[in-house]
Amino acid sequence: MRGAAALLFLLAIPARAQELPPIADNSFLIEEAYNQEAGVVQHISLLDHPRHGSDWSFAFTQEWPLGSQRHQLSFTLPAAHTPFDQGLGDVAVNYRYQLLGIGESRLAFAPRLSLLLPTGDEEAGLGNGAAGVEVNLPLSIVLGERLVGHWNLGGSYTPSAQEMFGAEADVDGVFLGQGLIWLARPRLNVLLEAIWERTETVAGPDLTFREESAFVSPGVRVAQDLPSGLQIVYGLGVPIGVGTSEGERSVLLYLSFEHPFR
Repeated sequence: MRGAAALLFLLAIPARAQELPPIADNSFLIEEAYNQEAGVVQHISLLDHPRHGSDWSFAFTQEWPLGSQRHQLSFTLPAAHTPFDQGLGDVAVNYRYQLLGIGESRLAFAPRLSLLLPTGDEEAGLGNGAAGVEVNLPLSIVLGERLVGHWNLGGSYTPSAQEMFGAEADVDGVFLGQGLIWLARPRLNVLLEAIWERTETVAGPDLTFREESAFVSPGVRVAQDLPSGLQIVYGLGVPIGVGTSEGERSVLLYLSFEHPFR
């Protein structure tokens, strides 16, 4: 009840839309097509904890512009607790090109290419045991004064991936995602995200096991701007399994720090 009352209180505060730009580039499950502006770095933490069991996954991402908003370099450090062990997963090094959307454009498109490094322990179920690549095509469109949409289409490929007993096989994956953001206030947004993913794991020599998952996740994010130029974004999401993932549910905790570095 206190959380609902606080949300209603924030919604009742008069908006200063003309003074504050809306929150951007802070979705939880969907990649928004906005590169970092020149001279601004972002640090993102995302924790996913299922409703049942002790397993969890965590990812830390840091995004840097390369001279301008056109080019962006980032890395993602994943960690997880699995039924077998806990530790670091496969690190991703990402490059993203802002093809469309610099300035006040209503349409943004920023293709990403990632190198997946075999830093996770495949024997503990924390990695693929081989280097791979991932591609994503994030598209963002301003649909109205208070509504923004985001779409993702991507896939991955890892040749000679390994399982815990040493068997090898080529594995791939594909994912689709959509997010809708309601700009209730410049510093308070309501999110509805949906993501579908098909992944492969090594089941034996040159054999793979294919699995699908699908989730719909309502959420909310709130931004805090400090005089130093630091923006902090707090987020909460509740992914709910649908289709083959029906019955699964988890809690997402999101935290972002964005600030000038020069």
